[in-house]
Amino acid sequence: MSKLTLEVAVGVLLNPDGRVLLGKRPADKPWPGWWELPGGKIEAGENVLEALVRELREELGIETTLAHPWVTYTHEYPKNFVKLSFCLVREWEGEPQCLEGQELAWVNPQGPLEVGPVLPATEPPMKWLQLPERYLITHIEEPGRLPAYLEQLEQALQQGPALVQFREPAWAARPDAEFHLHQAFLQVVTLCQRYQARCLVNSLHPESWWDHADGVHLRASDAQALSAKCHDTLTSVPAISKGLIGMSTHNESDIEIARKIQADFLVLGHVLDTASHPDEPGMGWARFARLAEQAGLPVFAIGGQSAHTLADARTHGAHGIAGMRHMLDNNPA
Repeated sequence: MSKLTLEVAVGVLLNPDGRVLLGKRPADKPWPGWWELPGGKIEAGENVLEALVRELREELGIETTLAHPWVTYTHEYPKNFVKLSFCLVREWEGEPQCLEGQELAWVNPQGPLEVGPVLPATEPPMKWLQLPERYLITHIEEPGRLPAYLEQLEQALQQGPALVQFREPAWAARPDAEFHLHQAFLQVVTLCQRYQARCLVNSLHPESWWDHADGVHLRASDAQALSAKCHDTLTSVPAISKGLIGMSTHNESDIEIARKIQADFLVLGHVLDTASHPDEPGMGWARFARLAEQAGLPVFAIGGQSAHTLADARTHGAHGIAGMRHMLDNNPA
C-alpha cells in the first residue's frame, strides 16, 4: 500500500539575533512533547506563501510581512510522506503567541539546541541554517596577487559570516605550481579560521588537501564520475569528506547526482549573464527558481551575483549567493 503525501507550509521565523522559533507539540496531538517549526497543511486553492500566512496567523497570532521560499524537502514518516515547503520569515507584525496549546522557544541554530527532542523533519533545516548566505570563491590566479587577495578576503570576512571555497584553476595550470599553490591554500584556510569561517577546497585540487579544509566542493564532472563509479560497483556512495560537501550544478541531472552523493548544499547557475561566460546566456531567475525547488537542499545562486542581487536570489528560493570578484566588495550581502 502506497503512502499518502501531505503538503505542508513551514515558517522559519528568524529574529534579529538569528534565533529561530520552535513550538512544543501539545499532549493531544501526534508526537506530543516534540519540538517543531510552525506551519501546517496547504489547503486546496492556496499557494505556499498564502498557506504560510494563514497558518502563522492561526497558530501564532502574527501577520507575516516578509517571507520567501527556501527549501522544499520531502520527509518519510512511518505512515506517510510529508512534503515540507520551508520559508524564511524575516518580518512580521505582533508577538508570537501560544494559540494552539503549544509552548514556544527561541533557539540558536548555530549551537546545540536548548530544547528537544525535535521532530525528525525539523532537524535538516536547523542544520541548513548554519550555512552563511555568502559563499566566497577565491580568484587569485598567480603568486604575485596573493598578498592583495588575502587583504581583500580579510576585509570581506570582517563584514560578517561567510563560507569560502579555494578554487584556482588558472594557478594550478602553471608549471611547477603545486608547492606554492598549496602554501596559498593553507594561508587562506588559516585566515578563514581566524574569522571562524569554514573553507572548502574545490575538487580540481589534490585529494590530499581535503583533510586540511572544512569540506570539499565538487565540480559537476567529478560528482558525476563518483556517482557512476558507485553505480558500476553496486555500492553506496563512500564518505567523501569529513566536513561539508558542496556541488556545482547546472540542470536537473546534476541535482539528481547531488542528492545521490548526499551533498550538503548546491551552487546553481549561472543565473545572470557574466563576463566569464560571454557566449552563454544565464538561465535567469525563473529557471533558477524551478531548479532550486527540486533540490531539497540549500542552493546558492551564482553568476552575476553581488550584495545587490541577494534580495532577488532570496525571492527565487536561494539560500544565498556565491561568486568571485563582486563578492569581495565592502558592502555586506
